Amino acid sequence: MSTPICLVGIGKIAKDQHVPALQASADWTLAATVSRARTVDGVPSYTDFDAMLAERPEIKVISLCLPPVPRFEYARKALAAGRHVMLEKPPGATLAEVQTLERLAEEAGVTLFATWHSRMACGVEDARSWLSKKTVTSAHITWKEDVRRWHPGQDWVFEPGGMGVFDPGINALSILTEILPDPVFIRSAKLMFPANRQTPIAANLTFSDNVTAEFDWRQEGPQTWQIKVTTEEGEIILDDGGSTLTIAGEAIEVGPNREYPALYDRMASLAASQTSDVDLSPMIHVSDAFTLGHRTTVEAFEF
Repeated sequence: MSTPICLVGIGKIAKDQHVPALQASADWTLAATVSRARTVDGVPSYTDFDAMLAERPEIKVISLCLPPVPRFEYARKALAAGRHVMLEKPPGATLAEVQTLERLAEEAGVTLFATWHSRMACGVEDARSWLSKKTVTSAHITWKEDVRRWHPGQDWVFEPGGMGVFDPGINALSILTEILPDPVFIRSAKLMFPANRQTPIAANLTFSDNVTAEFDWRQEGPQTWQIKVTTEEGEIILDDGGSTLTIAGEAIEVGPNREYPALYDRMASLAASQTSDVDLSPMIHVSDAFTLGHRTTVEAFEF
């Protein structure tokens, strides 16, 4: 029997990923949506979250796809109403908010799932397994994409809390923190802010243990989402956001990529056992980059 779920925030990521994943799943029924302006065909819609919670007590699971800044209040209300909550990445605007939500979920005896969809890319688990007993000598992230393609007209990504280039960069960090056998920490960062914006459009990071990263939101044409890890036993390359894997020059068969369906599979398991999964390590790296970052100003950016 499928479980009814409510999807809150019907923007691009919801339409592109969450709705198809839910509609294709035997575990879930998309029973309601909440959005100020958008709906999903054939699904009851609400513009008021409080009204949905009051009118639909049979919906025990809420998936929040809102931008991170307003998400805390929605999550808090859902947890207070005894609903399980799934958070799109990044899980909140601040670390303190997410830690508070984790405590509230524990007190209410419900699930909180802070998702990192890139960890579900089909090459990630094989990469983690291969690296688990290896000695890493260096690693480098190259994560460059076109913000106009992936966030068309979404000015909120350049406002405080929007994270700028770390919105995609945190995807790379979520993979890095999953596959490395030992934790690393940021030693320095260079953050490039457009003259008319509040968040960076590019960043270069230096971590401990010879780990580096370069993020850029200005790349046109082919997009680059690659993590290269060098070990004493050879090199491993995760490409295409983690969906292709090469180990010591050999392409590894990793199966179909199903990041968001895998997230909802995981949420079904967590809700059934009323356990939570809240890993803040990717978000901590972003916070540390802002803390240690040297800010430079680059040309103004307009969509």
